[in-house]
Amino acid sequence: MKILQILRRKLSSSQIRSTATPSLSLAFFYRQLHSSSNPASFGVAFDIDGVLLRGSNPIGGSPRALKRFYDDSGTLKVPYVFLTNGGGVPESKRAKELGSLLDVNILPLQVIQGHSPFKQLMRRFENELIVAVGKGEPAEVMSEYGFKNVLSIDEYASCFDNIDPLAQYKKWTDKLDGNQSSKSKHTALSNDPCSQRVAAVFVVSDSVDWSRDIQVLCDILRTGGLPGKEIAHQPPLFFANDDLAYQVFQC
Repeated sequence: MKILQILRRKLSSSQIRSTATPSLSLAFFYRQLHSSSNPASFGVAFDIDGVLLRGSNPIGGSPRALKRFYDDSGTLKVPYVFLTNGGGVPESKRAKELGSLLDVNILPLQVIQGHSPFKQLMRRFENELIVAVGKGEPAEVMSEYGFKNVLSIDEYASCFDNIDPLAQYKKWTDKLDGNQSSKSKHTALSNDPCSQRVAAVFVVSDSVDWSRDIQVLCDILRTGGLPGKEIAHQPPLFFANDDLAYQVFQC
């Protein structure tokens, strides 16, 4: 019953704020819950890795088990969500991936990732320059939440000479720089982040290059969001998941 109450509140507030696609998806999900002749009074929150999937492979009969949450007509009988501390990709993309792997129709609002709560900060930083850190597509994640002035830390760091003191020892970055899209480079340069104050930093997922990212973050935080300037008030730093312990797969 608790999850149904949460969905009702989210539906009501979403309809008041906006008529955008997420609200329509939520309305569709809500209608499905109540179109069943015998709707459930409970919901289920699934972890993903190690519960339903191992990497990209379904575990046991997980696809078949999820289908039992639907009636013969395909209407959802039992509400469920995926709750994971992972992330790095937009919920819309993750929902498509999960739906393909588990052979069920999954809506983005059913996917709750480690960075999903960042949506609540959109109005506070909507038009401010923010830097998104992490593997995957951190800038795309924040843009999908509604943030309008987002740079990934790769784009931001590329606009400063010698901001990474260990860059000369990282041979793999030469290949990455060569593969970076011209669109990303143009975006980073046209926004001229050197002259804009970074209002906040969001660690969306695990960093790929902690030595560089820690240096860049220290420069941003110590100078009030303007690396190279004098020490100033620190902008906020938000972590989606500060977990540095990683699962090891046995050979």
